[in-house]
Amino acid sequence: MSNKYLLEIGVEEMPARFVKSTLEQMKNYTINLLENERIEFEEVKLNSTPRRLVLLIDGLAERQKDLKEVVKGPSKKIAFDEEGNPTKALEGFMRGQGISLDDIFLQEHNGEEYVYVNKVKEGKFVEDILKENMPNMIKSISFPKSMKWGGKNLRFARPIRWILSMLNDRVVEFDLEGIVASNITRGHRFLGSSHIEIENVDEYVPKLKENYVIVDANIRKEKIKYGCEKLAREKGGNILQDEALLDEITNIVEYPTPIIGRIKEEYLELPKEVVITPMKEHQRYFPVVDDKKRLLPYFITVRNGNEDYIDMVIKGNEKVIGARLEDAKFFFNEDKKEPLENCVERLKDIVFQEKLGTLYDKTIRIQKLAVKIGNYLEVGEETAKNIERAGYLSKADLVTKMVDEFTELQGVMGREYAKISGENEITSLAIYEQYLPRYAGDELPTTTAGAVLSIADKLDTIAGCFAIGIQPTGSQDPYGLRRQALGIINIILDKKLNLSLGELIDFALYIYVEENGLAFDYNQVKGDILEFFNGRIKNMFIDMGIRYDIVDAILATGIDDVFDMKLRADKLNTWLNKEELNDILQAFNRVKTLADKSETNEVKRDLLVEKEEIRLYETFNIVEEKVIAALNKKEYDKALDYMISLKEPIDSFFDNVMVMVEDEKIKYNRLGLIRKISDTMLMICDLSKIVSK
Repeated sequence: MSNKYLLEIGVEEMPARFVKSTLEQMKNYTINLLENERIEFEEVKLNSTPRRLVLLIDGLAERQKDLKEVVKGPSKKIAFDEEGNPTKALEGFMRGQGISLDDIFLQEHNGEEYVYVNKVKEGKFVEDILKENMPNMIKSISFPKSMKWGGKNLRFARPIRWILSMLNDRVVEFDLEGIVASNITRGHRFLGSSHIEIENVDEYVPKLKENYVIVDANIRKEKIKYGCEKLAREKGGNILQDEALLDEITNIVEYPTPIIGRIKEEYLELPKEVVITPMKEHQRYFPVVDDKKRLLPYFITVRNGNEDYIDMVIKGNEKVIGARLEDAKFFFNEDKKEPLENCVERLKDIVFQEKLGTLYDKTIRIQKLAVKIGNYLEVGEETAKNIERAGYLSKADLVTKMVDEFTELQGVMGREYAKISGENEITSLAIYEQYLPRYAGDELPTTTAGAVLSIADKLDTIAGCFAIGIQPTGSQDPYGLRRQALGIINIILDKKLNLSLGELIDFALYIYVEENGLAFDYNQVKGDILEFFNGRIKNMFIDMGIRYDIVDAILATGIDDVFDMKLRADKLNTWLNKEELNDILQAFNRVKTLADKSETNEVKRDLLVEKEEIRLYETFNIVEEKVIAALNKKEYDKALDYMISLKEPIDSFFDNVMVMVEDEKIKYNRLGLIRKISDTMLMICDLSKIVSK
């Protein structure tokens, strides 16, 4: 199997953020196609540049594997007459299968003999299968945003300008709405040829390199990384590492050449984020820092081309970043002319959400909610003051000139302007930390005030959106509610906060009623928010390696303290390694099944008549005290050990005592005892959710 198939989809420059998902879709579609079509292959490789998506199938078979199947025909008594001659039914079957009498055989099925035939369906040529399916693969790719062009029905991220499709040295031709696949590709937009003929798959990569296109993204990435680091070291510094920026640059250049430029020393007097943000977010430059992470007056960028006229390119980039930083310097100096507190009133002129009021309304809600959370956590007096003050100033920087121009600096400038205005360090830092974490893997708040303010900000948005009927659906989440819920959960776990989600939601919803007069179905909204959080908790715990049934067992208790849930899950995860687990689960599943038939856990001692139920009752009373004591110490594994000591008396009870007797008082008393045991177990977890080994 030495065949190679190459598909190149040539496009206008594709957004870097689309690349990863697109390549994954192409790979999954191709592998599924090959496996479903019984085509042997060794490897499917994907690559890309801004102007091309590249699929290579290596070690491809020439044909499909032949398909062998046994086809069942009519029964023997229908297939042959009394003299053993074929009937019309058999003749019709043979005609339909294209076989003769010599090809059939008889085999028993359900006590009766039937006619069968072994058939071999010869495999199709792989080239024909590719020709049929590659257009469908291209059409199947979905993007966050797509477009039509040139009167075509086809939708794609950017217009498709050419398609190269080759099996070894021959074209696998197909027509995609007028775009005909060929063996012609294009080089670098400015440095390469616009008509490159590929005679065989093996010469594709070297020919493109001759035309200033490095097809392999990993090679481009290493070239960028090495070149940038070399230039930075020559100036006595290092690049400020940013893997996301490196990946983005890799996906926007075809022939990378790192270059270094300089900025004025005076810009280093600005807060470092004010310099870094225009460099990274607006210009895609790497800042240069010394060994102590202090900014140096240099930047490194990557040119999509060779070193021709490199001095002119550097000067052009210096001019662009210089203008950006000059604007930033002006905005910073203008904003400093008034204290941050003066900006709060101007928030009344900016709408947060039509039904949820202005940013000023949100500020007051955040402040009140943060204070309530602080009181709930019984924070110290100084921390409480910092929380209240930070809450009031939390959104003030949104009306500053700097944040208006560089929105990525929200929170950062709040922190800086708060310090300049004389606010203390913790209050200033909390203003910044309210936005953390901003994305998966981002830093978390380091201060208690910052953690409380972040929870308040995020919970206010979630509660408000749910109250007015804005909830995430499928892939739609315009207010980032999933991300904000995950942020709250991460903060709680990181800070080991014992917080009731139910009470937090109550706080947030009450404030909406008090401050905004918002009307909604309170119980329904609260229930929806709790369910929403539980969904995020379940996914997060599973990602942490906790079994799904353990998560279900914890959630079934109705506990809404996230940190406590994690403790229980970890303890249960270890505890479930017991050899006798299946017997334990069987016993408590019987308890849970019957417990659901009782509405009360009330037990009257004088109605217990059988020795087994009396023994279970008395043993349980002792165990219950131990369980509650263990729960108070959060020793959940010990609590479980105490509960499983009931296994033997439970088994004895079920083996010797009839629960559903005619005497209603005795029946419900026994059900009450079972319910009492079940309720105590549910104080730890619901073992009925655990899947047996």
